[in-house]
Amino acid sequence: MDLPARRRDRRGRGQRGPAVLPSALATHPPLPRLRRQAFDRAVLDVVSDIDERWAGHLGPIEYAVEDIPVLPDDWDSGQVPLASVVHAQKGAPARLVVFRRPIEHRCPDRTDMEALVLTVVVEQVADLLGIAPSEVDPRYAEDDAE
Repeated sequence: MDLPARRRDRRGRGQRGPAVLPSALATHPPLPRLRRQAFDRAVLDVVSDIDERWAGHLGPIEYAVEDIPVLPDDWDSGQVPLASVVHAQKGAPARLVVFRRPIEHRCPDRTDMEALVLTVVVEQVADLLGIAPSEVDPRYAEDDAE
């Protein structure tokens, strides 16, 4: 008498493992990927507007988004930076890096996140240009700045 092959469904939970994952991921992409894409889109929108307006004054500049800042061991300001700017040096363009996780941590929804991204990028570009942030972008509100 031949016994049927036993399957790994001892407790009636159904099929488990890699065979189930691809179809589940195809219908519902992971939430962190969507949040990262929304953040990247917000930064790109702000940067595109500012770069279009100030490209002649900024010169070569690189924009980047990183998840978290890498802080030196002797960092003692008590605050996590939201962005970093490196001024242009001989042969190297200026570089503006926006840190995603610290900004998302401070924002309860997408609208607040987009507003904070605008504030952070405008302040950093104003620092590069040596002018007031309100001159860089008319949407920047002085009283909303942290």
